[in-house]
Amino acid sequence: MRTESRLFVGVAAFFLVTTVGYGLSSEEPAGTAVLLIAFLMAALVAFFLHMQYRRRGLRAQDRADAEVADTAGPLDFFPPHSPWPITVAAGSVIAALGVVYGLWLFLLGVGVLGHGVVGMVFQYAGRDGQRSSSSADGSRSSSTRNP
Repeated sequence: MRTESRLFVGVAAFFLVTTVGYGLSSEEPAGTAVLLIAFLMAALVAFFLHMQYRRRGLRAQDRADAEVADTAGPLDFFPPHSPWPITVAAGSVIAALGVVYGLWLFLLGVGVLGHGVVGMVFQYAGRDGQRSSSSADGSRSSSTRNP
């Protein structure tokens, strides 16, 4: 994540310089605000990637002497089936229609959207210590780590 972190630090620095230059040479506050938000978003991503690098250490992509085979293997867990993206999408549509048709529909949409977001965030909350590995005979077994 070190390379990606450095990339986004560069993007954030670009937006910071652009924001300062635009803010001093222009009298339009909207453009300055948009550039400032772009800087903050790039800085947030850079901070997140830097913290991931500090937590997990160097990856094979960050080392100059790494081989392609060093990146082989399972990457992470990706959920196969989940109803929560559909719930979030439905809540977003209902909330957007509520802007047009009334506050009651908007509040209903926000409720469905909030339910979907909470469900998506906590769907695999208890899965932290479980990893799936293959045994020598090809069958899959689940192992857990005790903290």
